[in-house]
Amino acid sequence: MMANVAKAKTRTFTQKARRAQIVQAAIETLAESGYAKASFTRISQQAKLSSTGMISYHFSGKPELFAEVADTVIRQAQELTAARIADETTHRGRLSAYIAARFDFITRHPLRARALMEIVRMVRDGQIAGLDDVEDRVTSVDTLVELLEQGRAEGEFGTFDCPIMALALQGAIDNVLRHHPCGTSNELQRAAQELVEMFDRCTRPT
Repeated sequence: MMANVAKAKTRTFTQKARRAQIVQAAIETLAESGYAKASFTRISQQAKLSSTGMISYHFSGKPELFAEVADTVIRQAQELTAARIADETTHRGRLSAYIAARFDFITRHPLRARALMEIVRMVRDGQIAGLDDVEDRVTSVDTLVELLEQGRAEGEFGTFDCPIMALALQGAIDNVLRHHPCGTSNELQRAAQELVEMFDRCTRPT
């Protein structure tokens, strides 16, 4: 890990730009063709590279490339969520913002969301090694648990088990998105609002 960090710091601007180009092509290929067809040949064609050797120069193999794809998408989703939460002044508002941000990211970046879903599916199906932490990061409810605990401590939420409530909310979001993977912006916004109202009721103090 430390070696990878050191290598990242020494990359030139051109190298970083090429890696970003390849990552974007991998995102598009995964989203449009699925992980079974996301070969280096298809990715290089998507990136308009002269050969697959250019991918191999920057990435040791699919695990490293897809790990960077996952890192990129997860980081962007987390940044969007953090920004939406930071705009709120109450914990109830932050909970609503968290839910809305998940759907907002899908609406703004459907290809990135589908690519990440393909990587998680790849890990679950045992099609790739070394990416076990990706699913853990995607399904993590740590941020939600912390938000709920803080809100409960300040009296904005009722008495409930915060980890269980976080798992219930995360499961609801994931299942709605799983059943509406290609939903329109209006459909996703309506779904987000339904969940916001539902969990607002579930978490109110009694």
